Amino acid sequence: MRQAILATAMSMSIAGIAAPWDARAAEPDYLDDRSDAEAVVKSFYNAINRREFSRAWSYFGETKPSANFESFVAGFEGTKSVRVVTGEPGVEGAAGSTFFNVPVAIAATGVDDTERVFAGCYTARLVNPQIQEPPFTGLHLERGALKPSDQSAEEALPAQCGDGPPPPARDAELEQAKKAFAASHGEECAPRGQDAQPTEPERYIIKFHNTVSTDDGEQEVQLFRFFCTMGAYNEAHYYYRADKVRGVREIHFATPELQIQYQNGDSEGKVEAVNIIGYRSDGELINSFYDEATKTITSHAKWRGVGDASSTGIWLFRDGEFSLVQYDVDATYDGEINPETVLDYNTAP
Repeated sequence: MRQAILATAMSMSIAGIAAPWDARAAEPDYLDDRSDAEAVVKSFYNAINRREFSRAWSYFGETKPSANFESFVAGFEGTKSVRVVTGEPGVEGAAGSTFFNVPVAIAATGVDDTERVFAGCYTARLVNPQIQEPPFTGLHLERGALKPSDQSAEEALPAQCGDGPPPPARDAELEQAKKAFAASHGEECAPRGQDAQPTEPERYIIKFHNTVSTDDGEQEVQLFRFFCTMGAYNEAHYYYRADKVRGVREIHFATPELQIQYQNGDSEGKVEAVNIIGYRSDGELINSFYDEATKTITSHAKWRGVGDASSTGIWLFRDGEFSLVQYDVDATYDGEINPETVLDYNTAP
């Protein structure tokens, strides 16, 4: 165990390493996540980057990465920052413990701004919580071994670690879409409640032939629908699309801006006119769904709970994009459902 070669030991060889730490370097946000093996590895390097060496030391169990804490800290004197990349862990069970073998690659930048890449595996261990007695020991790092590489961190990342079966391949576009959604709407759409977990997006594959392209082959787009929030009678969604040419991006939908004229200016009265006075671009759709048969996204926003006033939009997928083809409005608060079509590109004039 103790002969394991950790990234901490290798960082001592970066760039001659006698120069002091540059306190002016940008400090990353605090991350202390021990919920899974990848998170522990990332939290370990987050602590290193923030120079919180006691916290970094604490991610290891009884077997520590260095002979003592002082030598552990000294190993990072010449390291300015470390960027870490992790892969899908392999899982093995033995004698009341679960071991997680995590593929890891790091790009370590020295104080002289030279960068070196190391890659290998970390092993995290979780002793069955149901059989433990105080003090409780949570998921922790057991050992790690990284070797120098002349590739980038992403290229050097091992495909798997351990002797178990290879982990399932990750969908890179799905992972990118989830990261983009979290970055743009993570706070707004954060799950509520003590045990709330992020909702996995619905995913669809759209195959099509682009009529405006010289390439007459079949093309493919992935569509992701993310749940955001739910109210009394409306729920909100965001959509992302991914293809091999343009990558992952959020979809914004053309939506009419309406001017509604009520008799005597009374919104509870008769509707005299519903006019489109412009268009805006909306990312959020209400009570929406994707229909695979028609390749359309439909949104139906209730203006109040009984649903007698509402707006409904339909966006059709063609030539790789979603276009607004129909918009219906029920602007009367009369207890009846009687929408009026104010935009229609589905029907011939």
